[in-house]
Amino acid sequence: MLYDYTATTADLVGQIGTSAIAAAEKLVDSAISTAPRSWDNTVAPLEDAMALIGAAYGQSPFMARVHPDKDVRDAATVVDEQLTKWSTDLVFRSDLFAAVREYSESAEAAGLTGTRARLVEHLMRDFRRAGHELPAEDRAELQSLQQRLIELQVAYSKNLDEWEDSIDATRDDLVGLPDDYIDGLIEGSEPGTLKVGMAYPEYIPFIEQAERRDLRKEIQYRFWNRAADANTPLLAEAVRLRGRIADLFGVPTWAHRGMELKMAQRPEAVFEFYDSIVPKLTTKRDEDIATMTAMLAEDVAHHDPAIGGTALQSWDASYYTTQLRKREFGIDQNEVAAYFPLDQVVDGMFEITAEVFGLDYHRIDETGAWHPEVYLYEIRNEGSDEPIAYSYADLFPREGKFGHAAAFPLITGRRLADGSYQKPVAAIVANFTKPTESAPSLLKHDEALTLFHEFGHILHFCLTTVDEHRFAGFDTEWDFVEAPSQIMEHWMWQPEVLQRFARHHETGEPIPVDLVERLVAARDLNVGLTTMRQIFLGRFDLNLHGVSGPIDVGQAYRDAYELTGFEFYEGTNFGASFGHLMGGYDAGYYGYLWSKVYGDDMFSVFADEGVLSPEVGRRYRDEVLARGYSRDAVEHLRAFLGREPSTDAFLHELGLDD
Repeated sequence: MLYDYTATTADLVGQIGTSAIAAAEKLVDSAISTAPRSWDNTVAPLEDAMALIGAAYGQSPFMARVHPDKDVRDAATVVDEQLTKWSTDLVFRSDLFAAVREYSESAEAAGLTGTRARLVEHLMRDFRRAGHELPAEDRAELQSLQQRLIELQVAYSKNLDEWEDSIDATRDDLVGLPDDYIDGLIEGSEPGTLKVGMAYPEYIPFIEQAERRDLRKEIQYRFWNRAADANTPLLAEAVRLRGRIADLFGVPTWAHRGMELKMAQRPEAVFEFYDSIVPKLTTKRDEDIATMTAMLAEDVAHHDPAIGGTALQSWDASYYTTQLRKREFGIDQNEVAAYFPLDQVVDGMFEITAEVFGLDYHRIDETGAWHPEVYLYEIRNEGSDEPIAYSYADLFPREGKFGHAAAFPLITGRRLADGSYQKPVAAIVANFTKPTESAPSLLKHDEALTLFHEFGHILHFCLTTVDEHRFAGFDTEWDFVEAPSQIMEHWMWQPEVLQRFARHHETGEPIPVDLVERLVAARDLNVGLTTMRQIFLGRFDLNLHGVSGPIDVGQAYRDAYELTGFEFYEGTNFGASFGHLMGGYDAGYYGYLWSKVYGDDMFSVFADEGVLSPEVGRRYRDEVLARGYSRDAVEHLRAFLGREPSTDAFLHELGLDD
């Protein structure tokens, strides 16, 4: 049975956390005290305990990201910290370490194979990383540092989710923006103005299309300073604490410690990866900037030169990229969006993935969700009446809601004691433009791309067949986890795919072939600039976590910013709203580009054998999506590709191949 979120209250959220911890404690105590040691009495209870905590997360802390009631969100934030601390504390328990170590040395454990053997190995690794080989004093400090990091991360996320800021603009200030965008804005604080906020559906179109250069500068300043006063010191403290943890383990940096669990294994490999592509990308970036600088100079010559000079700035890049798409390829994102009404994109996404992966989707009307706008879907195997998983879709912005796009695990699939399989439940959370009385929710192509990307995470989570909770779903190496979502993006660039579902919301006409071809042709517009921005974000992260000694967060930001090719935007505190740094991607943001190598490589098989090939899709589903973390990701790749992974497709896509 699915959980009834309509009954959620602040009190209930707290009770869920308390009950889950109490029940999990009993299971852990049982694992510690029961003898003689066996899988069933030592390891299985730990799996059950973590499954309980995971399910409680989906009912309680997850509400901090999506529930419309602030009291509920506040209560859920408290429980988030409680559950995370309890889970983190678990591996610090000496009595539990002794119990698992005793079992790991038993004859039964020696005979384990597959994921059971892997689980014992990973548990022992967890205990080592929790400092059980350190002196007692250092281990106590480590535990205290980990607890404080959790507090910092929870506070940082809460500050960012609840941050409110905006600019007031008159209708004359909004020249360049479409009527449906303007009609969707609410009144500003001053008479005769409209409010442009920081949510993506308001900020992104403004920075891309507003002709007022000074207002683009102002809104970017506010966007890059979200929660700056509150979050900048939290990030600085987190970086310092992570560095201290690295010191306790005698490793050079936090990145060296974190990458032990990732495909890269060491930060030097990431620096080498960046160094191999940055020189050619820098040339491409400078060409991109030169082209747009010339466009800016033309505008300045025909307008007031006092608008900011002729040097292209960060607040100009998205605007002139949009203008270039129009000039060079005849692409108007608003025109394109007319062919991507949200419901149609969702239906098309379902149709494509159903065909390729052998699935059926069924929408459930009685959702029992946390908000009336949330959709709920059953995911079934093709031709079956029995659901294998469920997925919620919460797609529109509202006050206090998580401000980006992401997939959240609510219940993780696993084999239960009675032999049945626990059905996974996940949620995709995004912030697309709401429908109005006169128009449906229309997605720009990059928004539709985001939807496909996040649904890749949903499929990775929901199509799991792994028995153990620890390895089910998308809990794989952090620098591979984006590959199954990035491969999904490729379908949004295939003309034969787009024409299947992209239809004009008024006329019903399919998207014109020439528009699709122009859209695809424009895909790599400013690829040097955009890829270097990805590297800037990865280097900013590694400037904080991949170097030893005291770290100045502001200087780390400034040093990495040089990669963008733009003059540094003085007074901005981008790290305060760079949620990845406090949301699990610390020393791991490089993974977006790193995993793109594997996403591109995997899609090359579809490109060679058929972009919608059910045979390739089934192999990909079986060898990658279903496998979770039951084996190392490189083994997934070898099994699916039938060869060693390659960077060829990635370099070709960037235009860096010889």
